[in-house]
Amino acid sequence: MRQRLDIADVERQTKIRAKYLRALENEEFSMLPGPTFVKTFLRTYAELLGLDPHALVEQYRAQYETRDELETLQPIGPPGRQRESRGGPPRFWIVAMLLAVAVVAGLVALGLSSDNEPDDQASATLGETAQRTEPRTETAKETPPPKPERVVVKITPSVPTYLCVDTGEGTEVTFEGTLAEEQTFRGKRLRFNIGKTAVEMTANGKRVPIEPGPEPVGFELTPTSTEPLPLGQRPCA
Repeated sequence: MRQRLDIADVERQTKIRAKYLRALENEEFSMLPGPTFVKTFLRTYAELLGLDPHALVEQYRAQYETRDELETLQPIGPPGRQRESRGGPPRFWIVAMLLAVAVVAGLVALGLSSDNEPDDQASATLGETAQRTEPRTETAKETPPPKPERVVVKITPSVPTYLCVDTGEGTEVTFEGTLAEEQTFRGKRLRFNIGKTAVEMTANGKRVPIEPGPEPVGFELTPTSTEPLPLGQRPCA
């Protein structure tokens, strides 16, 4: 507000989409792709406004960022010692050769019987394996975004218009004067006294309907509601 910048100006200079800028201003960090993007956007936005980016990022980390649990690495013990068998020199080499021939013959016979196994049995085995290993899909439940804690009101006059703003009954006036260009106001509760209805008004990006007429209008806005104000309850009235 002090630098007379609106969302369109900041979007053009930072190359950050307007919806993400509004999410940063409203502290709706769940609308951004992830913590890395939040910290990057905070630094870029802060540098554009001449603020300390390090302080903003540290505040975000302390209040909002969840720390991932550290993975505990299991120590891997040294491999067991393999026992070495010591055999004596072969004395009956003819018997050993006969045993080797018998083992080779058995392996060949086993391979031939495996080749002759029916294809239907192999197919059934593969089908059972596929059923056991088929992954289960579960429908992910989407977590609704948190409700905004502040209301961001943007007023764009088509002609110079009187405007008075405060944050509730009995509070100090935050703005009073003639509004000639677009202005943005933020707070948990805002009250407006608008001299002319020739304005466009949005609250958290949603348009506030204003019926045209010769009389001033007044509104009280919170993050979840927009209520018209009678003449006697408007600020500066």
